[in-house]
Amino acid sequence: MTTVTPPRFLTVIFFFFIISGAMLKIAKAQAPGQGAWCVAKPSTSDEELQNNIAYACTYIDCKIIRPGGACFEPQKLVNRASVVMNLYYQTYGRNYWNCDFKGSGIIAVTDPSYGDCKYSFRQ
Repeated sequence: MTTVTPPRFLTVIFFFFIISGAMLKIAKAQAPGQGAWCVAKPSTSDEELQNNIAYACTYIDCKIIRPGGACFEPQKLVNRASVVMNLYYQTYGRNYWNCDFKGSGIIAVTDPSYGDCKYSFRQ
């Protein structure tokens, strides 16, 4: 029995349509109103995280990560940095450059809030 193999370009086009559909779903998940938050990359050094906190806190109110603040616990630098990086990102416009922090920030499409610590989100 002879089998017919489709031309290679048809296979490429088929996969393109499959990937395009997936990309459309991803784009829709990031549509306005869905949410975007800025968080620190987990691999960021403590020094970079501390610099991010210092930078962001010169422009925004950081009482949320101070003792008694909703995001004081857990006392992990990555958590505190993420909270203030997100506040900066939300305050100055949800543009990718407002979450760069010298390459140590990343945009999350899932709300990173936990417990009483609610990450700011502005439409």
